[in-house]
Amino acid sequence: MSRSRLPVAVLVASALVAAPGTGQAAEQTYTVTVDVNAHGADISDTMYGVFFEDINRAADGGLYAELVQNRSFEYDPADNAAYTPLTAWAPKTGDPQVVDDDGRLNERNRRYLRMALPGAVINAGYNSGMHIEKGKRYDFSVWARTDQARTALTAEITDPAGTRLADPLSLTVRGAGWARYAGTFTARTTSITGRLLVSGAGTGTAALDMVSLFPRDTYKNRPNGMRRDLAEKIAALHPRFVRFPGGCLVNTNSHYGYEAPNWERRRSYQWKDTIGPVEQRATNANFWGYNQSYGIGYYEYFQFAEDIGAMPLPVVPALVTGCGQNRVTDDPALLQRHIQDTLDLIEFANGPADSAWGRKRAEMGHPAPFGLTHIAVGNEENLPDAYFERFTQFRAAIEARYPNLTVVGNSGPDDTGATFNRLWQLNRESDVDMVDEHYYNNPTWFLQNNERYDSYDRNGPKVFLGEYASQDNRFFNALTEAAYLTGLERNADVVRLASYAPLLSNEDYVQWRPDMIWFNNRASWGSASYEVQRLFMNNVGNHVVPSTATGTPSQEDQPITGAIGLSTWGTAASYDDVRVSTADGATLFADDFSGTDASWTNIAGRGSWSVTDGAFVQSDTAAENTMVTAGDPAWRNYDLNVKATKLSGREGFLVGFGVKDSGNYYWWNLGGWNSTQSAVEKAVNGGKSILVADGTAVQTGRQYDIHVQVRGRTVSLFLDGQKWGEFTDSQKVEPFRQVVTRDTRTGELILKVVNAQATAASTTVELPGASVERGARVTTLTGDPDDVNSQYTSPIAPRESRMDVASTFTHTFPPYSVTFIRIKTRSNS
Repeated sequence: MSRSRLPVAVLVASALVAAPGTGQAAEQTYTVTVDVNAHGADISDTMYGVFFEDINRAADGGLYAELVQNRSFEYDPADNAAYTPLTAWAPKTGDPQVVDDDGRLNERNRRYLRMALPGAVINAGYNSGMHIEKGKRYDFSVWARTDQARTALTAEITDPAGTRLADPLSLTVRGAGWARYAGTFTARTTSITGRLLVSGAGTGTAALDMVSLFPRDTYKNRPNGMRRDLAEKIAALHPRFVRFPGGCLVNTNSHYGYEAPNWERRRSYQWKDTIGPVEQRATNANFWGYNQSYGIGYYEYFQFAEDIGAMPLPVVPALVTGCGQNRVTDDPALLQRHIQDTLDLIEFANGPADSAWGRKRAEMGHPAPFGLTHIAVGNEENLPDAYFERFTQFRAAIEARYPNLTVVGNSGPDDTGATFNRLWQLNRESDVDMVDEHYYNNPTWFLQNNERYDSYDRNGPKVFLGEYASQDNRFFNALTEAAYLTGLERNADVVRLASYAPLLSNEDYVQWRPDMIWFNNRASWGSASYEVQRLFMNNVGNHVVPSTATGTPSQEDQPITGAIGLSTWGTAASYDDVRVSTADGATLFADDFSGTDASWTNIAGRGSWSVTDGAFVQSDTAAENTMVTAGDPAWRNYDLNVKATKLSGREGFLVGFGVKDSGNYYWWNLGGWNSTQSAVEKAVNGGKSILVADGTAVQTGRQYDIHVQVRGRTVSLFLDGQKWGEFTDSQKVEPFRQVVTRDTRTGELILKVVNAQATAASTTVELPGASVERGARVTTLTGDPDDVNSQYTSPIAPRESRMDVASTFTHTFPPYSVTFIRIKTRSNS
């Protein structure tokens, strides 16, 4: 996931095609013509899948069914500054202590609880507590030892007031050696605030570790398995692949192992940490700000993919960090270890049960191979040459041992720019089979870029669109994604795989939005984007049937208008000598900061701005997007000149123009992405997309002369008197999109129409030469563009109906709608 695209607050849906304020707007008319006898691009059997990354507590506290939080007492401030080893635990009696000494359970499970007897501790689980359902069974287990001959241990499930939700379990711990003790509860009442109380009686000291409460009712009834409702929602999509584990979990932090002497907690996701008995798996500081238990490890991942009928698509580290870190690990021996680890992973997935790693898979319960066919190396690396040098070594080793495996490269964190262009060049020159693209953009971008892949080389690397989303969870965002998917399907000979991201979000632990499936400890619900994904994934078709559609009449282009802005991102910077002038040179605004900052308004509400020594300084190096603005939002056709100096921090500076408000503007991001590149970004209702970019970095302490020239919808940019770049923001926003595919199994044409505007679309559909059955099946998603599905209401849900069709028929597609019409043909061409 791209650090520059990390929206942590709900964004307002774009009103690109605004709903009418009063009354009903006139219908738009369209014609869709289908060449029913033609055979377009074949669609991959694995066209649509999902990307599962442990973000937003997607694993622990989410898909992983374990109810105890911090079951191994491994939480640490390295994971989250607020953590202690007793986070989620509280002493009920006594003064229990978490210790790290030679009495530990094993070398990789380094901490345990020492409890003086009598004593008791209670665990609160996640969210409001543990969801306990009447009549269901819950398996309790604990690793324990005692300094007495025997110690009586009691486990109870209670509510916060101490009322028992099930009959207690009585266990006897014997002796000083670690052993696992277990029992099963049957709940006698339902609660969403359950607690697990573990108490020891007698004298002396007991030691506890790996305290677990696991529902028996998991998906497919797998032990150490998945939470049923979440797994079922994923399975209902019928995804054909599961990308895992990241994302930023793959390409951030240390690439060294969890080993003496340092026991590094901030590590990239390394697969060997995640297999074997759960009590022997390493702990890790999740990049997204919490602890990661690896309860869902690579074995569980492969098993889950198999259970839902999807192919696994793992991603391994390339030893170049991204996601804002942008560092190279230059250690040849470590690189060779990771390459060997990747070969071992493939053997773990595919090797015979008598091979070294295939035997480990078999010992875990799966003697047959998992059938791995694709593996990706790296994720969103922003240092293209360093990444590709290492990718090439991974690829050579993998293809030498496994020549039939597809090795996937990537194109960095954005849809355009210097990193993107360089990585695509390297991938093309090396004949890489498939390239992973990622982008999170505003809804305007998705309506403007339906033809993105029309111009891609049909003989070049194929595209895996591994991460994408329109930046909010409102129905309008889902509509723009649906419109974009019609373009992916039309270009199915280039785009072979696509997965929305992220997949899951616990509503009480959100680091990123939008997300496809939301949940808490007791319920789960699909977003509007989930419903769009489910509709497309369950109605793919085998090949495209060529079709054309008339377009929407466009309004005359208006010039770029707006005030000016200054901002920073994780950086202290100084600005001076701001001047705005008309095209003929007349001054509209000037500020040399010899006085106060009264002309400027902090629309971001962040940062620490002050006039210091005749300059305007933002001094907070932690604050992100600190925009202040000046001038008239109606300004057009103007020149902006400003002097800027980076004082300290990780990035450069941001110069805004065409600023309407805090969510709608353009800015020139100089020295962004940890000072690895520069770009002009356009923000629409908070969501940004890149318009032009290159590899310009910014030096600390150097003053830069910046000149932005706005003429109509064309902007020219000059840095220190030299032209840096130019763009014209003139892409058409097309709200009416369609694609037709054929389901060869059922003999149906699938007409997929998206109408992302406030007006109905009266559409004549022409199927010349087709012989069709009269009745057709129709599935429609429609609603208000601001509709958001929640735990309590789902305004965006599929509606099934039937309609009459012929070789030519007319249908009115509702405003703000996605409609699939399955038309049965009497003979296939």
